[in-house]
Amino acid sequence: MGDDINGLHHVGHIVQDMSQAMERYRRLGFTVESPAYPVLPRVPDGPAEPFGVANAHVYFPRNFIELVAVVDDTGRMPGEARPIPLQVPADKLPGLRAAIRATAANITSFLQRFQGVHIVIADTPDIDGVAARLTAAGVGHGGVHAVQRPVETCAGTTMEPIRYLEISHPDLPAGRAPEGRIGFAENPPAEALKDRRHTDHPNGATGLVECLLCVADPALPELERRYSTYFGPARDGKVARFNRANVTVVAASALADLLPGERPTALPSLVAYTVSVRDIAATGRLLRDNDVPIRRVSPREMFVPADAALGAAIVFRQDD
Repeated sequence: MGDDINGLHHVGHIVQDMSQAMERYRRLGFTVESPAYPVLPRVPDGPAEPFGVANAHVYFPRNFIELVAVVDDTGRMPGEARPIPLQVPADKLPGLRAAIRATAANITSFLQRFQGVHIVIADTPDIDGVAARLTAAGVGHGGVHAVQRPVETCAGTTMEPIRYLEISHPDLPAGRAPEGRIGFAENPPAEALKDRRHTDHPNGATGLVECLLCVADPALPELERRYSTYFGPARDGKVARFNRANVTVVAASALADLLPGERPTALPSLVAYTVSVRDIAATGRLLRDNDVPIRRVSPREMFVPADAALGAAIVFRQDD
């Protein structure tokens, strides 16, 4: 169990303001793609307008961080935004708008809990096998979906296919778990990944290597049981590490041991994620030069507190 997982596919950081989030991430030393804003007419043959959920990506060679924001009622887009026209037959337009509206409502509900990371997607080479495994284990999910997302490549913006599924908790709406949106996705072929632009970052980041979920102490055994079904077995104790998915679950009483000074806004919650960097000393100098507060964990690891990173602590770890 869990041998069909290759680590993290991406984490989703839900933000209130896309322009502010891009500025903050660039100050942290990340290269951020121009945000993609879906545009769709209200009625057939009407003018297309921004609608639904916008996103921007911080790409690494094998995974990424996604910044997610709901398009407000004014339809405002940042000046560098990329409008992405959604093509749909006239008779399908109401259904598509309803589906997008439901997605936006889901994202809004996460944001009402707190601004921060609410999405963790594990990478798999076999999404159909994962779906079958979860079904056999009695885990609810919404099935495998195929979509396309805009990606900046050396040849310009292309639409990249992706297949994914989301875990469904029996007491919550589809695609929701108490801690957020948890699921799996297949990466495109390796040759397609090599064509992506902007995988170099001023802070020296090389990959997304871990996310950290914090839960109330009494809830840890049940969550560990549930995540073992998703990702394979973990080490017991107040910190449970699901190594194949690069997901770590920590009891609230032990969070300060991993991230001194951090406290969860809510429980359960995804409180942090970790990126590897080429040179931790150089990363520290860049952050200090940009007036970003940092806390040292060890000579090989430091983090930016959640209150300086839009609700999610960001850990920088020396790449081995």
